Amino acid sequence: MLIVRSFLFQIVFYALMAVIILVTLPFYFFLPHRAAIFVVKTWTAATMWALRVVAGVNIEIRGRERLPKGAALIAPKHQSAFETMALFPLLKDPAFVMKRQLMMIPLFGWYTWKAGMIAVDRAGGSKALRKLAADSKAAAAEGRQIILFPEGTRRPVGAPPDYKFGIIHLYRELKVPVIPIALNAGLYWPRRSFMRYPGTIIIEVLEPIPPGLDSKTFLARLIATIEPATDRLVAEAASGAHPPPIPVAAAPTAAAKA
Repeated sequence: MLIVRSFLFQIVFYALMAVIILVTLPFYFFLPHRAAIFVVKTWTAATMWALRVVAGVNIEIRGRERLPKGAALIAPKHQSAFETMALFPLLKDPAFVMKRQLMMIPLFGWYTWKAGMIAVDRAGGSKALRKLAADSKAAAAEGRQIILFPEGTRRPVGAPPDYKFGIIHLYRELKVPVIPIALNAGLYWPRRSFMRYPGTIIIEVLEPIPPGLDSKTFLARLIATIEPATDRLVAEAASGAHPPPIPVAAAPTAAAKA
């Protein structure tokens, strides 16, 4: 049954994407920015609905009142593809920092470009960092929320933290509050797997980090905020009435390895 529900979710996931593209393609690229964002929010919200109805995965948001209305740098834990979609409907005007290669994918990449996502060339060195900062400053000047995964890529549940320089660079350049986010999505939507395990994914919006700290202090505070909170959410899921079948024994030690 679990495999069937996971497989059905994949079908619904791609079907929703196809419907959104087919319905909006004739006019999408002529839409104003707000309308383009609304289209993407509709697709991501529908995907979260399908995740609940088809795969039996519920979503709980904690600390929603900490989500910013204006310019901010959002720094979520990155365990799966779930958070690339689940965070989008929660924010007023989000701008994901994403790999440039993704924006080259026909239709999907074009839609993200139109919605104002920020492309980054991970192999571009200092030039890519300067462009990232310039594009992010432009988005922040419009009051948008820039979403950057501090570890760059998805990490297994319980893996030691591996925070990249990009988050420090944007923190120094943007001079806006940083909103850390902890979650346990990797237990129910594992990376590199089509399985979707029933349960409740918890997204916890944590206390903002103000601008103005030196780089070392900022990074230490960011890790000390996200990692223990993530460990706590993973441990909470593991001790619940219906713990996920993903091994989580190593998770509570992740923060200690930072």
